[in-house]
Amino acid sequence: QLQLVESGGGLVQPGGSLRLSCAASGRPLDFYAIGWFRQAPGKQREGVACISSSGASVKYHNAVKDRFTVSRDSDRTTVYLEMNSLNPDDTAVYFCAAGTSDTTVHTLCQGTLVRWWGQGILVTVSS
Repeated sequence: QLQLVESGGGLVQPGGSLRLSCAASGRPLDFYAIGWFRQAPGKQREGVACISSSGASVKYHNAVKDRFTVSRDSDRTTVYLEMNSLNPDDTAVYFCAAGTSDTTVHTLCQGTLVRWWGQGILVTVSS
């Protein structure tokens, strides 16, 4: 069982930045493909950014390309989502999710073959 925990959410003004973290109680995450998803009120959950287990492949939703960056920490225990130029449309609960090491970023970001989910963390973009 992999327990994923998100941190770093909160309230930010439009144009601001936040960095979300996903960790698994000190367990290495480099055995898993990791994805960030979000769900805004009244909308379906969508894949925002995904990174392969090796870190060599990444995929972004068109709405966040050039603003968000997904990366893995060198200690292998944390995956980050750096979010810049935030706007009110980015307001949502953000979830960290994991698939097995052979899950592609394309498949993971579709929500297919997600094996584990974090509980989610709220990001609010408002003035």
